[in-house]
Amino acid sequence: MKSATIGSLSPEYVLLGMLAQKPAHGYDVHRRLSRDLNQVWHLRQSQIYNILNRLENQGDIRGTILEQDKLPDRRYFELTESGIDRYEQWLMAPSRTTVRAIRVEFTTRLYFAVAQDLRIAHKIVEEQIAETQQGLKRLINQQASIPDDQKFNKLGLDLRIRQIISILEWLDTILVSVEDG
Repeated sequence: MKSATIGSLSPEYVLLGMLAQKPAHGYDVHRRLSRDLNQVWHLRQSQIYNILNRLENQGDIRGTILEQDKLPDRRYFELTESGIDRYEQWLMAPSRTTVRAIRVEFTTRLYFAVAQDLRIAHKIVEEQIAETQQGLKRLINQQASIPDDQKFNKLGLDLRIRQIISILEWLDTILVSVEDG
């Protein structure tokens, strides 16, 4: 069975999420990202401006110039319909069963979901748990198929399995905290 995950660790989605919360200029997006998600994403301001330009060229966001007295003009960005669709599809899709995808992508989606609606956050956590359990089963089956003479392949996979088990425990604590509000 093919997974329903999007599986993209692209920083485009975190910027779409920031703009889904409210239209903003590049510096404001950088400031909010640094304040709220600096342990998850490390983007320089120049990277953010490049990504915003790419998103605008793709038609996911629209920029408008705001003239300011005695200050340079600012370019504010907001999501287009296609940007909203792309963001919402990403928001609701579980991450792949890898430590990095869950640490970066899932945590980012959870951040936006909690800000939007705790019911959405609860659903996202439940679906991530189900996806991660399926991924764990795949890893266990893969480990069982490795010949006994490939000890280091077994060790490497054993570490991944233990990491995923730890992530499942972590997801369970998040589920409880989301239920408690």
